[in-house]
Amino acid sequence: MRFSNVCLESVAVSLPAEVWTSAQIEERLRPLYERLRLPFGRLELMTGIRERRMWPDGTRPSDASAAAGRAVLGATRVRREDIGLFIHAAVSRDMLEPASASFAHRKIGLPASAQVFDVSNACLGFLNSIVTAAAMIESGQIRAALIAAGENGRPLVEETVRTLLSGSHDRNSIKPFFANLTIGCGAVAAVVCRADLAGGAGHRLLGGVCRSATEHSELCQGDTANEGALAMQTDSERLLEAGVALARETWGEFAATTGWTTSSVDRAICHQVGSAHRRRLFETVGLDLAKDFSTFETLGNMGSASLPATLGLAAQAGAVRSGDRVALMGIGSGLNCMMLALEW
Repeated sequence: MRFSNVCLESVAVSLPAEVWTSAQIEERLRPLYERLRLPFGRLELMTGIRERRMWPDGTRPSDASAAAGRAVLGATRVRREDIGLFIHAAVSRDMLEPASASFAHRKIGLPASAQVFDVSNACLGFLNSIVTAAAMIESGQIRAALIAAGENGRPLVEETVRTLLSGSHDRNSIKPFFANLTIGCGAVAAVVCRADLAGGAGHRLLGGVCRSATEHSELCQGDTANEGALAMQTDSERLLEAGVALARETWGEFAATTGWTTSSVDRAICHQVGSAHRRRLFETVGLDLAKDFSTFETLGNMGSASLPATLGLAAQAGAVRSGDRVALMGIGSGLNCMMLALEW
């Protein structure tokens, strides 16, 4: 895919105030750790995640999306009335029906003329939404779009702790639940628009590629559990291997499509899983790890919000500068991978 008239105009991040350290989660799991003689500190040691944020109990994903959406409206040059599309792009949803975008649209105060819907594709939903908005802009259907992802992983982590403390788990049976403890909460929103609406200040979306490997769709599966809680089980080792293999294929096609090389990329922003995933991804693709900007150490894995929030925080920190070539490297369980080229 190639785009000639699309800008990522603004990005805004909204984070919860409540911090859960990996040490605190392990302390809650002390009975399990002591019974199985697990070493304390293993969660941070294996993932590199020191802490993550959590929304207050009862927070709806649409509340989180709306907070980020209001923040990005305060930062954008695009007029509210020019927004012709709103997408809630998170894994987390308020309920099956109506779309969580309907609730967030009302809470943000977007125009009634905007199309409103959800896009759900595991941790890749935000990038899918950018491409959807870009295609609608290029075709002339809309002038601008607002995309938001409010992820609430608290119910999943809470249910995982309850599950691990019940029953007679052994060292093997706890493995599928380990990835759940890396999850954090957060929200991000972005305005995508026609280049002329950005007033010369936008970041050009040049194009990108996507690839799937759906033969691995069983490696990470999440669903509702008892009383509306969430449950997920992951084969982390196989998912890592399959994920980096898919990333290698996608990068080859990305380089051929954009003409970019590992040396010409100034900054790479990837989905935030943990230290092992980051190391293997950059080694496999051949990118210098110094070009990474990571947030998993203090935010954990925030689902679909992770990559765009990391981009926004990198820009705030001055780690992405005008003229930089930025590669967005997204991957989600399924498996699906998308890489997009931004000229900052």
